[in-house]
Amino acid sequence: MKADYVIVGAGSAGCVMANRLSADPSVRVVLLEAGGRDWNPWIHIPVGYFKTMHNPSVDWCYTTEPDPGLNGRRLDWPRGKVLGGSSSLNGLLYVRGQPQDYDRWRQMGLEGWGWSDVLPLFKRAERQERGADAYHGADGPLWVSNMRLARPVCDAWVAAAQTVGYPFNPDYNGATQEGVGYFQLTARNGRRCSAAVAYLHPVRRRENLRIVTRAHASRIVVEDGRATGVVYRDGLGREHTVAAEGEVILASGAIGSPQLLMLSGIGEAETLRALGLAVTADLPGVGRNLQDHLQARLVFKCNEPTLNDEVRSLFNRARIALKYALFRAGPMTMAASLATGFLKTAAHLETPDIQFHVQPWSADSPGEGVHPFSAFTMSVCQLRPESRGEIALRSADPAEHPAIRPNYLATETDRRTIVEGIRIARRIAAAPPLSSKISAEFRPGPQVDDDAGLLEWARNTATTIYHPTGTCKMGIGADAVVDARLRVRGVRGLRVADCSIMPEIVSGNTNAPAIMIGEKASDMIVEDRRRAAGAAAAGRAA
Repeated sequence: MKADYVIVGAGSAGCVMANRLSADPSVRVVLLEAGGRDWNPWIHIPVGYFKTMHNPSVDWCYTTEPDPGLNGRRLDWPRGKVLGGSSSLNGLLYVRGQPQDYDRWRQMGLEGWGWSDVLPLFKRAERQERGADAYHGADGPLWVSNMRLARPVCDAWVAAAQTVGYPFNPDYNGATQEGVGYFQLTARNGRRCSAAVAYLHPVRRRENLRIVTRAHASRIVVEDGRATGVVYRDGLGREHTVAAEGEVILASGAIGSPQLLMLSGIGEAETLRALGLAVTADLPGVGRNLQDHLQARLVFKCNEPTLNDEVRSLFNRARIALKYALFRAGPMTMAASLATGFLKTAAHLETPDIQFHVQPWSADSPGEGVHPFSAFTMSVCQLRPESRGEIALRSADPAEHPAIRPNYLATETDRRTIVEGIRIARRIAAAPPLSSKISAEFRPGPQVDDDAGLLEWARNTATTIYHPTGTCKMGIGADAVVDARLRVRGVRGLRVADCSIMPEIVSGNTNAPAIMIGEKASDMIVEDRRRAAGAAAAGRAA
C-alpha cells in the first residue's frame, strides 16, 4: 500500500484526521487501527462502558506499575482498541477544559494554541442540541446533547452545592467553567456518538480512504531522517508496510504514540540502545511528562432508592432494557455521571482546581455490580496535577505493553488538593436538601477525619479517571517531542496528534480536546501541503 498520509490509530483524533484529510479527493489516506470494527452493540449504548471496559476484544487492558503514591497499588488503565478508540469506551462526557488552559499553552511559546485559536475548532466539531451561540456550534459532526436521565439524589447534590455557596452553571463549556450543574454528553437520540460514528462512518466509502483494522503498528520506517512508512502486523501476525509519500501521523494516544516512537528508535538514546534498538533521533522527552486525573470516590448510603435498587432485580433490568429499546430513554442512556461541579479549593485560585462526578449509584467496581444497598457516589479529582510520570519500554517487542508509571500524589500540592476535595464533598453532603437523603457516609466513613487519615484513604482507594496525557510533549524546550505544528523534532514527515502532545493536562475530561487536536492537526497538515505545493510551483516557474 501507498498513501500520501498514513494515520496510526483510529481514536478520537485519528478519526477526525481521516475524515478531514480525505475530503480532498486527490489525497490518499490510510488509517491503521490495531483493534477491530466497532460492531459490539454495547459500544453504542451509553451505559455500555460497563461491558466494554476491561474487555480485551475492545480494550488494550493496560495496567500500571505499582505506584508509590498509591501505597504500591496497580491500577487498570482502559484504552480503546477499536474504531473510535477510547471515544468508543469512555463515559461520554463532553468537557473542553478552561480557556486559561489553552492560553497557558500559548504563553509557553506554542503559537496558535490559545483559547481564541482553538474555540473555533471546538465549535466546528460540535453539533450542539441547544443550538449555536458564541461558544457552541450546531453544524459539526459530533453530536453533543443534554442528559436524558434525571435522578433526585443528583438534583439534591446540585441544590446542596448551591446552599454551600457554589453557583449554578447551566453550561460549563460556555462563558465560564466554574459552578455546579449537569454534564453534556457525546450522544445522539440516546446512542453514543463516538469519533468513529461522527467522523469515520459517514466517509468510510471514500475511494481515497482505506481503513485497515487488526493492524498493530510495530515500527515507523525512517530513511535519511524522514518517515517514509509504517510497518504493522495483521491479525495473523504477518508483517506489512504502508508507504507514506507525504507524512506519517501518530494518533495512538498517550501510551501508544510514545511506545511506537521508541520502538522506531525515537527517544532517549541511552535507553533505546540498552534495549538493542538503533537510535533514529535522541529525544529524551518521549514517554516523559505523563499526567492523569486521579479521583477519590466517596460513597454515601441513602434512605431512599437509587439506581442501585433499580438494577438489582431481573424484572427491573428487563424493564430498563425495554424502555431503552422502545424509547431510547431510561438508565441505559446514562453517561458515566449526571451532575458535576468545577470548584476551587482555595479563594486565591483564579480558576477551579477540582472537578466532581456525581453518580446515582455505587459499586466497588462497575464490572462487579452495584452495592446491595441504596447509595450514590461523589467522585472528586484534581484538575491540574503537578505530579509527572512516564511511559517506558520493557523490551523491543511491539506486542509487550510498556511500563506505565503515573507517579500519583508525588507533590505536596497534589496531596493537599485531594484532601481538600474530600472535605468539600463532605460539606456538600452535610447541606440541605442532600443531607436529608443521606443515612450514612459509607466511604471513607466518619471515623476517617484528620488530614493524614484522609490522604491515606485516598492512597489506598483512589483510582484513575482515564485521562492519560502529555507523553509526547508539545513545546520549545529540550524536553519537547513535537513543535507547535505537531512535527516530531529531528524526523521529517512525522507528526503526533493526540492527547500525548498536551504540555499540561486540560482542566477536565479529555475526549473533546482530543477531537479538537485532530481538527487542529488536519488544518495544519492541509496548510503545509498547500505551502509545499505553492513553493514547488514557484520553483518550476523560476
